Amino acid sequence: MRIVDITERTASIASDIRNAYIDFSKMTVSVVAVHTDVVIDGERVVGYGFNSNGRYAQGCILRDRIIPRIMEAEPGELLNDAGDNLDPFRIWDVMMRNEKPGGHGERSVAVGVVDMALWDAVAKIERRPLRRLLAERYGDGRVDERVFVYAAGGYYYPGKDVEQLRDEMQGYLDMGYDVVKIKIGGVGLRDDVARIEAILDVVGSGDRLAVDANGRFDLETAIAYAQALEPFGLRWYEEAGDPLDYALQAELGQHYEGPMATGENLFSMQDARNLLRYGGMRPDRDILQMDPVLSYGLVEYMRMLEVLREMGWTPRRCIPHGGHQFALNIAAGLGLGGNESYPHVFKPFGGFADSTPVRDGHVGLPDVPGIGFEDKGALFELFQRLFDGSSERR
Repeated sequence: MRIVDITERTASIASDIRNAYIDFSKMTVSVVAVHTDVVIDGERVVGYGFNSNGRYAQGCILRDRIIPRIMEAEPGELLNDAGDNLDPFRIWDVMMRNEKPGGHGERSVAVGVVDMALWDAVAKIERRPLRRLLAERYGDGRVDERVFVYAAGGYYYPGKDVEQLRDEMQGYLDMGYDVVKIKIGGVGLRDDVARIEAILDVVGSGDRLAVDANGRFDLETAIAYAQALEPFGLRWYEEAGDPLDYALQAELGQHYEGPMATGENLFSMQDARNLLRYGGMRPDRDILQMDPVLSYGLVEYMRMLEVLREMGWTPRRCIPHGGHQFALNIAAGLGLGGNESYPHVFKPFGGFADSTPVRDGHVGLPDVPGIGFEDKGALFELFQRLFDGSSERR
């Protein structure tokens, strides 16, 4: 078997929303299709991938470096020992040829997009949902058929008042979510506290609300927020300062007893290891949010999980950023603590299968081969449009 083509496109997920650091008025994502020569039930197997929100499309890196390396490799370099399926680990090595260490902010996203598509194709060729392949091959054999998910929203939006924010959160509860998350740091502390108090009125208790500063604060501001947030008993206080400022994170932990979360903007095993070494993160309560797509894909994410175990952490403390079906399969197959969800933004990339609604704060996964994109109608239709209808359904 072989890869016959890899095509990439750029798609827009632009909107008027903003967090404390950026707006999404020009946000894009890369979408990739890996075409194989494998035919099952009369249809060619195609694997699909895309990057999570918050990092722009990586078309140039994909076209100039990542895709050519794969297509120029000897076909046998890309296959498993049996020669009957692709090997994402070997292909990862091919993608990273002639790349220096460090500098993980952009190429890690490009590699992750292709990695997602490869795992989709591998599981389809084996005619199994990805979660089951992961559990049997790399986990303990057990699959979480229902995964905890929380609704990420509460963005700042032109003209959006506190009452509209309350309505948004109530809408998530009505959809079946038990935990919600909002942005903080885009207005002053007093206004953010008012927003939090209004939402607590809706959700009922602090452990059903998380807050996210998106790296906006210096240490003084982060501590001021910590002191204001502590009495609420929130689910977690997320990414107060710059993601690479481990000293700030460690110091903040001396001023905030509640759970903290960070990691979505760390893009390598080495960065994740440094967070655990120097960031003062506490394995009994804190949450790690590294995103498998943004951080060189599942191949690198499994290296992160190994480091976590070596340093006394359980994968149950991992709740990845991204809000997509790939991370959901990883959570289900490798025993993570849950997955992010974006019910109202970043459509159609965010969200899960059409056949598995959220119930009691958990979501199931469809019984279809691969990641399950084919059971998410709007997303699969977009794939077909982007690739001129040439991508065959499987």
